[in-house]
Amino acid sequence: MTLMTEQLLERPQPHRFTREEYYQMADLGFFQGHRVELIEGEIVEMAAMKDLHAVAVGIVAQTLALAFPGCWVRGQLPLSLISDTEPEPDLAVVPGMPRDYKGKGHPASALLVVEIADTSLHFDRSEKASLYARAGIKDYWIVNLVENQVEILRDPEVKAAAMYGYAYRAVEVRRPGDSITPLAQPDAIIAVADLLP
Repeated sequence: MTLMTEQLLERPQPHRFTREEYYQMADLGFFQGHRVELIEGEIVEMAAMKDLHAVAVGIVAQTLALAFPGCWVRGQLPLSLISDTEPEPDLAVVPGMPRDYKGKGHPASALLVVEIADTSLHFDRSEKASLYARAGIKDYWIVNLVENQVEILRDPEVKAAAMYGYAYRAVEVRRPGDSITPLAQPDAIIAVADLLP
């Protein structure tokens, strides 16, 4: 096979964006009016937020702020997990307060990550779960608005079949009437009813 033939048979490769390129595009207004995240070098457009989703974000943020005194409950702000991945979870609890991060970039991890799921339920259970497990996030919760429950994912492990090669070993479901204790705040007991709209 000649070099010319090999070149003709070569499959086109998608361009994977770096965090720097992603920020440059944002500065140029490419994403104006769109909710996007950088996931594994791909720019992913997120669904528009419905009112119930927005209400749930507010409710969960208030509940977590009470459970995590001295921590910053970040709402839909980036986590700089690796060079080409910067998701914006619905909520992430990080140590310290906002001024502690001034000039230091976005946090690279979190004590707890929470996604509010309605139309994004499959994405949050599969791709986002694998992504957070790979980043070593020990406590990941999905507030499942579809089934009125909270899914608790813990104990990240290598799992070749998972989207990004990692998954959570422990998955529990809690419903209204149950409670949850965050791994990073063992003295806090959060009622599931306080996380659901």
